[in-house]
Amino acid sequence: MEIKNYSSSTSEFILLGISSNPQLQKPLFAIFLIMYLVTMMGNILINLAIYSDSRLHTPMYFFLSNLSFMDICFTTVIVPKMLVNLLSQTKSISYVGCLVQMYFFLAFGNTDSYLLASMAIDRLVAICNPFHYDVVMNPWRCLLMLMGSCTISHLHSIFYVLLMSRLSFCASHVIKHFFCDTQPVLKLSCSDTSSNQMVVMTETLAVIVTPFLCILFSYLRIIITVLRIPSAAGKWKAFSTCGSHLTIVVLFYGSIIYVYFRPLSMYSVVKDRVATLMYTVVTPMLNPFIYSLRNKDMKMGMRKLLEPRFPSEGINNDLLSWEDHTANPPRALACGEDRLLGLIFYHQLPL
Repeated sequence: MEIKNYSSSTSEFILLGISSNPQLQKPLFAIFLIMYLVTMMGNILINLAIYSDSRLHTPMYFFLSNLSFMDICFTTVIVPKMLVNLLSQTKSISYVGCLVQMYFFLAFGNTDSYLLASMAIDRLVAICNPFHYDVVMNPWRCLLMLMGSCTISHLHSIFYVLLMSRLSFCASHVIKHFFCDTQPVLKLSCSDTSSNQMVVMTETLAVIVTPFLCILFSYLRIIITVLRIPSAAGKWKAFSTCGSHLTIVVLFYGSIIYVYFRPLSMYSVVKDRVATLMYTVVTPMLNPFIYSLRNKDMKMGMRKLLEPRFPSEGINNDLLSWEDHTANPPRALACGEDRLLGLIFYHQLPL
């Protein structure tokens, strides 16, 4: 019996998908199509709101807009192919297509984690060192942080995919997942994957844990600073401004740690599918809601973007604009809510 080596010949994998039950294919297609459209619309609106409102042209919203863009790319790498397979009989993906999907999945996913770390650093500087905020978080440094996030993530993806391409895939070609994730593909290899797992685990720890530790250190510093505030209302206000970011961090890293930081022998198909859906589909969909519903600046930006304009009624618009500025005076230097808190905290803390 001839054994095919899928790493050296043009061949296909079969993606088993979320469920093999034929009766669930169309309902699942409808559910994930709606979730994908909501994800696209929500993240596009986030970017448009930030672009159109000059008050949101700050480092925090610069990173948020890029996070929303990465979420669009991240879900687009996975969900459209998943939707096609839900209505298809073959559910196949080519060997090259599998590696390409894995590459962009890792690249955009890791960029997300570094952007979350960059946002944590921004909060740290805004609250703990507000008077040097403009110097530390200047536009050039923010751009360097973004470029560094993308560069490290893509280098990691290249290294990972090159390791995967050296493996041989012999008997089974059925991937028990809805996309080409690393663990399910490794399960199919007939090569000795122990060295690959060791290298991949070490390199993955360096790439993924580094931003996670950066987030932990940033919030530890923030907590220490906030606890020194004498006012209970001030403490609550400070923690509430970090709530949106912390919620996304918990959702994103919680599911990632569960899926990837375990030995291959502990891999569980059903549980891993559910956990993977959390950070590939659910979290990108929830990001716009979490940031827009819990953030006053984003609420105002969304309202400004979505409310109808009446150019012919100049007097009423001027009056409305004056009333808006009276109710919500512009912040000095267009600083974010957390930075304003930092400036207030500075005067409350003992010197």
